[in-house]
Amino acid sequence: MDVTPVQRETDWEKARAIRTQVFIEEQACPPEEEWDGHDATSRHVLGRVDGTAVATARWRTVPHEEEIVAKLERFAVLSDYRGEGYGTQLVHTVLRDARRAGFDTFLVHAQAHLRDWYETLGFESTGRTFEEVGIPHVEMIRRDDS
Repeated sequence: MDVTPVQRETDWEKARAIRTQVFIEEQACPPEEEWDGHDATSRHVLGRVDGTAVATARWRTVPHEEEIVAKLERFAVLSDYRGEGYGTQLVHTVLRDARRAGFDTFLVHAQAHLRDWYETLGFESTGRTFEEVGIPHVEMIRRDDS
């Protein structure tokens, strides 16, 4: 999969379409929750397989326990492309991008059923659990050596 930053309106339209399909249609997330107002201040990436847009994610800066960290979020892979390692590739790409921006602490609000997968990627639970749009979540953090 080729993952590149979203820089053109056409890329943003493809990223929105993927998020709409995965979060709004498949997971029944209300549109007003999905389009939360943070897109304008986030860095977005788009993953393509053979030229077809199949995955997207974003990251942004947030305060967490008295420091500013990179919050990785909105990881979405179209259903026909899941199980091929594209989600893992997407996380690694976003981590690299946030590291290049100077971050070494990364936060995710993981859907609870993905907790083990995020642990394989170096994230650890903070112990905070919550429900968002009816889906159980767990807060996870990854701290890399600087």
